[in-house]
Amino acid sequence: MTSRRLFAFAAPGALALALSLPVAAEAQGRSAQTPARAAAAAVPSTQRPVTFVTQPPAAGGVLVLPLAAEGDLATRAASLAAAEGEALTRALTSAKFTYGEGKTLTLRGVGAWDAIHVVGLGDKPEARAWQAAGAVAGRALRDETGGLTVLAGGLSAEAASEFAIGLGLGEYRSDFYQAKARERAATGPITVVFEAAPAAEALYRPRGTALVAAMAWARDVSNEPANVIYPETFVARAVAEISGTPGVSIEVLDVPAMERLGMGALLGVGKGSERPPRMLILRYRGAGAPDAPVVLAGKGITFDTGGISIKPSNNMGNMKMDMSGAASVTGALMALAKSRAPVNVVAIAALAENMPDGRAIRPADVLTAMNGNTIEIISTDAEGRLVLADALAWVDANLKPAAVVDVATLTGAVRAALGDEYAGLFSRHDALADQLIAAGKQVGEPLWRLPLHPNYATDISSTIADIKNTGGEGAGAGTGAHFIGEFVDPETPWAHLDIAGVAYGAATDTGPAGSVGYSVRLLERFVRDFQP
Repeated sequence: MTSRRLFAFAAPGALALALSLPVAAEAQGRSAQTPARAAAAAVPSTQRPVTFVTQPPAAGGVLVLPLAAEGDLATRAASLAAAEGEALTRALTSAKFTYGEGKTLTLRGVGAWDAIHVVGLGDKPEARAWQAAGAVAGRALRDETGGLTVLAGGLSAEAASEFAIGLGLGEYRSDFYQAKARERAATGPITVVFEAAPAAEALYRPRGTALVAAMAWARDVSNEPANVIYPETFVARAVAEISGTPGVSIEVLDVPAMERLGMGALLGVGKGSERPPRMLILRYRGAGAPDAPVVLAGKGITFDTGGISIKPSNNMGNMKMDMSGAASVTGALMALAKSRAPVNVVAIAALAENMPDGRAIRPADVLTAMNGNTIEIISTDAEGRLVLADALAWVDANLKPAAVVDVATLTGAVRAALGDEYAGLFSRHDALADQLIAAGKQVGEPLWRLPLHPNYATDISSTIADIKNTGGEGAGAGTGAHFIGEFVDPETPWAHLDIAGVAYGAATDTGPAGSVGYSVRLLERFVRDFQP
């Protein structure tokens, strides 16, 4: 077997590790699937640079006006020429513009501007609304090649910063393999005009820039096809993005390491694939952070056929995004580390590809997890909980966490229960659940708490093993959560987020079709605000 060495150097004082990333010999036939861009190469950024100034530049490009009410024009558009202000007022009146959250109106041919783009903030603007309005504007203007000038006068410094973050989130594009579309990507800068520009910029940098970049990274790896992102290349992308960041250390478990640790559940899921599984462990500890870390563990199934319990072919292509949980926890750590947040956080990505070849696990097989628990396989399509079982058993054996949150596109049942409006939240610990719900409300990623009924233990009891990996009819999301909870010490504050209904979908006003990056912002906010 041939291999190459990738050296990932951690920050001064942190652990530096050499990662062995096997190449083509470990996965026969891979060369036939390799796209033009190298599999581990990051997507070129199309992010506009952002600056904050106190005085508006000369007219040109697109003028962006965030407004909560007609009266905001007097403050926010005071720098416009009289004729421009009058034309804008007439247009808003004629269009019966409501100023509702996310409402937009675009005018062209007014003064020297290529366009004037008005976006509503709603009647009770808050951090979530400012960011959402920015995302709507960023999405609408992503193909405008000139610069964007945002008039933010009269807002708070926080509002100006959050609107700029939203612009960065909204301009994200997933057309990686449409060369002409990428060439047309906007390059002009974003200039935010605000009377207290230094205060707004201090809030935006480094947190805002780090958050926008982390969201883009999580979306990128989720949107990439499975012949580009698989366990090894997910690791390579993460290492390339985060290595060298102060306070970060990196550990990767390959197949021999997982075999030595007895990770039969994660290894079992990956047995049917030519792409070997991996476990990526990222640690970040900022200055003044507490001793006990918050642990974020993500399901990282880089493609899910269902294995022997194979899925229908309809929409199976979406299963390239079955690693969205791993992408989100990794992205959240990146955002925290690159903004030098004073937190102690560990992100674990449990990575495997679920394929149905002759070595694949079968229904009725029994696997042994790292903690010695035996698992009867009822469905090989209930694989996400298996990789998380070993990830959480590793946490239990190696860390003393202040809290553990796992994130997974786990069940179709949660979508049936909550649609695409909420992610499902399960927890044995009310205080932890409350903090997660609060973080979700702050960033606009809502959670709905669902029960962990004691009867779920009976539903997944096995006659041959300690537990089985799925129950009967009924509470599929609840029994999946209960299964995962069996691998966390009952005394450890733990929560499970089932994001299957919200992780990806059709294009919206705030983003293109594909990955939403759901829970990156939620987890970043939660960890920053966490109280033991």
